[in-house]
Amino acid sequence: MLIVRTPFRVSFFGGGTDYSEYYSARGGQVISTTMDKYCYVSMRHLPPYFDFKNQATYSVIERFQSVDEVRHPLIRAALQYLPTDRIQLVYDADLPARSGIGSSSSFAVALLQGLHRMRGETADPMTLAQEAIHLERELCAEAGGVQDQLAAAFGGLNQIRMSAEKFEVHPIRFSKQKQLQDNLILAFTGFTRFSGDVAKEQKKNIVSCFPVLDEIKALSQEAYKLLVSDQIDAFGRLLHEEWMLKRTLSGQITTESIDRLYADLRSAGVYGGKLLGAGSGGFLLLYIPAEMQPYILEKFPDIRFVPFAFDQTGSTILYENDA
Repeated sequence: MLIVRTPFRVSFFGGGTDYSEYYSARGGQVISTTMDKYCYVSMRHLPPYFDFKNQATYSVIERFQSVDEVRHPLIRAALQYLPTDRIQLVYDADLPARSGIGSSSSFAVALLQGLHRMRGETADPMTLAQEAIHLERELCAEAGGVQDQLAAAFGGLNQIRMSAEKFEVHPIRFSKQKQLQDNLILAFTGFTRFSGDVAKEQKKNIVSCFPVLDEIKALSQEAYKLLVSDQIDAFGRLLHEEWMLKRTLSGQITTESIDRLYADLRSAGVYGGKLLGAGSGGFLLLYIPAEMQPYILEKFPDIRFVPFAFDQTGSTILYENDA
């Protein structure tokens, strides 16, 4: 039996430039971090004493003889890609799915790492990321970018670069990382959405959005320079500019209620923020100096705020036992 723990991610800058249609032509650049909120996938070989050969437990329980019977597209694709007979797997998570934190890609990375180990194999982070991209974007034909899989596999606060030739993950070092972490908080908008629907709309418009994506990539480079020079308040304020650009990429990225909430938070003193993931729901990332956070939390008692710390480990096998 084994247990895989894979972090969820927070994307700061560069979202949209990680779509293959863009980075293959112009190169993409993203700044993101993983956080101490995780998905967990446990696996074991199912003993041959049941009237079913395999079982997958997530929001439902699926028992099946053949992989082709599996209803969950990601699990079905993973078991077709890495055949593993008589398998029992269970998915759990610290935060809800479809909330902008890259949960689907974290699940894909965790699944692949676990299945490799069940087969007696070891896969490095880049292999896991590339296989997860293949799983989601090709085998499952889900629209979206490639930053989430790379973030989940590697972990840490990174500058991620994408081109037609290769992916690169570069850790960002600066002295005020703990202060940056303490000044960031998530606010749950109260509803979730399927990111693929928003991503399809964005993908359809992506060529016409190249000029905006060029600006988003330039902001990502500016944000990198601010981090390495420890200008974290300026980094926080720049999140607002990123959000103003991102919301123009598709009519589905934001909603009136989200815009009202964000405007109210800004009026109360939030330096900057953005909706995570494809948009239209999930978590708002907010930059609020730590000393101001008690005031903001008291002023908005109906909002579920989620503090978080940076994760440095990436996808990890927490437990493994051959017995």
